[in-house]
Amino acid sequence: MLSSWTFFISTLVVYFGVDLLSGLSLNLQFGYAGVINFGYIIFQAAGAYAAAVVTLGPSGPASFQHYVFGAKLPFPLPLLLATAVGAALAGVVGLFGLRRIRRDYQAVVLLIVSLIALQLVQADVPLFNGSNGLVGIPRPLQSQLALTPQGYQWAYAAWVLALCALVYLLVRWLSKSTWGRSLRAVRDQEDAAASLGLNVTALRLQVFVIGGAIAGLSGGLLVEFIGAWSPDAWGYAETFVIFTAMFVGGVGNYRGVLLGVLLVPILFLQLPQFLPQIGYPGLTGSLEWIIVGLVWMAILLLRPQGILPERRALALPDLSREAA
Repeated sequence: MLSSWTFFISTLVVYFGVDLLSGLSLNLQFGYAGVINFGYIIFQAAGAYAAAVVTLGPSGPASFQHYVFGAKLPFPLPLLLATAVGAALAGVVGLFGLRRIRRDYQAVVLLIVSLIALQLVQADVPLFNGSNGLVGIPRPLQSQLALTPQGYQWAYAAWVLALCALVYLLVRWLSKSTWGRSLRAVRDQEDAAASLGLNVTALRLQVFVIGGAIAGLSGGLLVEFIGAWSPDAWGYAETFVIFTAMFVGGVGNYRGVLLGVLLVPILFLQLPQFLPQIGYPGLTGSLEWIIVGLVWMAILLLRPQGILPERRALALPDLSREAA
């Protein structure tokens, strides 16, 4: 009984880390730059696909799975490729989806792109194996480490948390830099920021690409852990879960995002899956999404700033100039 609980907890830790990376990415894009990325899940899915195909090995004619660029790259090259693919896809989509389009229209465009991408992947068997997805993706270094299944789970969880810590420090540093202050100016007063000489389109594209890279990394980590990739698991609803977590915790506050991820994707969505089923099959899953929707509406009505609101950035006076 104890071993099953430790296995379950280590799995939740991995899911928490993957969702936290998603929250950090979206908070940088939306919380600091005002980019409403409703198509976030496609960048995560692209990174996951890239990591999967370069881990499975070449796809022969007799294979029951069809994919492109099959290879067997050593760890951690699949994760690096997943990060690069997420950034590259974000650059391509951003060039067309963020240029000269109003912010609310950008959100609609990105949502439509995610819906089109999902339908394309499900219909294209030669490239993506259709709705069947990919299975049998080997876990990195599992045979080399020679650990027990539980030991490997905790080792992988520690690896995911270490990457989360690095990304957390990176996005905080970026947000507090001059570049981050420029993002806030674009978010709050786009016309005023442009009149001061800031390139609004370039700043949004930059933050979009950085967020896409983090999304690709999170997708690579997830697919290497679960050993499968299915387009049905990358629907637009997953993006709204992360948005809900961000609003619950506090938009523009990275500690708030951490808290929101712990509450929404983990507490509200993952834990109920291990509770006894009630009613007809599928009722518990439906109730989870209803709860997520109600939580989002409640937080917008009762506390729109979130549990941990964004801190104000204060510009301190230059005392050296005053002394002179």
